[in-house]
Amino acid sequence: MLVLLTCSPSWGKEAALLADDPVVEQRLIAISEEMRCLVCQNESLAGSRSDLANDLRRELRVLIKDGKTDAEIREFMVSRYGDFVLYRPPVKPMTWMLWIGPFVLMFAGVIALFVYMRRRNRDISIVVLTEEESKHAEALLKEGEK
Repeated sequence: MLVLLTCSPSWGKEAALLADDPVVEQRLIAISEEMRCLVCQNESLAGSRSDLANDLRRELRVLIKDGKTDAEIREFMVSRYGDFVLYRPPVKPMTWMLWIGPFVLMFAGVIALFVYMRRRNRDISIVVLTEEESKHAEALLKEGEK
């Protein structure tokens, strides 16, 4: 057992390069960092380990090796998967809700809170205690202090 534990580090292998050309790999990482994994949706294509992400990275490598520009590669991905694949989709009528939606929801929430607070303040009535009720409340408070 001791021999196996001491020899195990020598069995380790170095990680294989994903691409033959490091320039292609650097460009792939730069492009895929700007794209969303369609399975994970909150991870970049570069960071995702899903099967679809691996396939898409493989496809991007082929496009890079074919001499496509970054803009052409992005255009290819958008034409195939829609603007959702980009972390920063372009501002156009189809994506207005992505850009403006959070602000509209926040504004609606502030308006709803304002209306709720005004109605609540209107519904609260001021109760005036009689002298007998005041004495009873003071007695209860004094009793609680003991």
